[in-house]
Amino acid sequence: MNDELEFTGERFIPGVKGEIWVEHWHRYHFASRWVAGKRVLDMACGEGYGSALLARGAEHVTGADISEQAIAHARAAYAKVSNLEFANASCAKLPWPDASFDVAVTFETIEHIDTQEAFMDELARVLKPDGVLVMSCPNKSEYSDRRNFKNEFHVKELYRAELAKLVGDRFPEVSWYGQRPSFFSVIAPENGTAHSGELFEVSEAHPQEASPALGAPLYFVVIASRRRVSIALPPAVSVFSDLDDWVHKDYEKVMKWLEQSAAHGQALTVQLAQRDADAAQLRAAVESLRAERAWAQATSDTALAQRDARIAEAQAALAARDAEVRRRGGLRWWLKLPFVRFGLMKDDADGGPRT
Repeated sequence: MNDELEFTGERFIPGVKGEIWVEHWHRYHFASRWVAGKRVLDMACGEGYGSALLARGAEHVTGADISEQAIAHARAAYAKVSNLEFANASCAKLPWPDASFDVAVTFETIEHIDTQEAFMDELARVLKPDGVLVMSCPNKSEYSDRRNFKNEFHVKELYRAELAKLVGDRFPEVSWYGQRPSFFSVIAPENGTAHSGELFEVSEAHPQEASPALGAPLYFVVIASRRRVSIALPPAVSVFSDLDDWVHKDYEKVMKWLEQSAAHGQALTVQLAQRDADAAQLRAAVESLRAERAWAQATSDTALAQRDARIAEAQAALAARDAEVRRRGGLRWWLKLPFVRFGLMKDDADGGPRT
């Protein structure tokens, strides 16, 4: 079996760069706050990179996914991580006994399935009574509605109220966070307070007007449990940035490309203007040549007519001469000649005597 995973857009793999890289890695780093010394389930683990990250602090991590190819890849890629295992599992029916895990992590999963209620029931079942659920999903109003965007892999996206009911029906204690990527990714408490930091944004047009930066998050992140003490970590802003600064470098590349494209566009505009001018000159030259040809044609027609007239005249003269030669070449003409000379007869065309 080929254990290499190809990026199709359905599952993130670490080799993919861009906004999706920031979003996915940040969620797992954020979830690490709740897994220290715990037994953890990472449901819909995909390639396994997040499970391996959680295993750095957890007692044990089980990564699970419905894709056999993904699990085969994960087992091969992270075989050396001793406190990490992978298993095939369906969200609708998890193959573990009740109360098997301290923490269940599932990121960007629930929108991909049509068994959402069953999945939440299963997560609640395999978590211990004081267990913690860490999950995320797109904010449908921002992710799809506002951007008029449709993700072909999403079966049912959720509005906040829908997610709140799914989680709240099983876990009465819920802390809400919102995530939105920029040059970095931010996860912040939905109702941030002074001790959790300050996060705001302004527009270029109205820099004096500040508004909460996560007033409309692109993704919801919820930390839920049956017991408040289990999620009692103080709310805090989590900012994730790439050490290599490739997001900003990619931005600079794009801006440079746009500048080059604009310059190229201007050069093309100049070239098109010159081409239009050249074309106008060529059209004028063509019209001039057409006029010259018409004049030459008219002149040629006149000359040809005059030539034809001269030819016709010459042909008539030649015919008359030939006729005269023939007439004078006969015996009758010579017999008449003495009488004509003495005026006794007149010369005529048919050679007959004229008195």
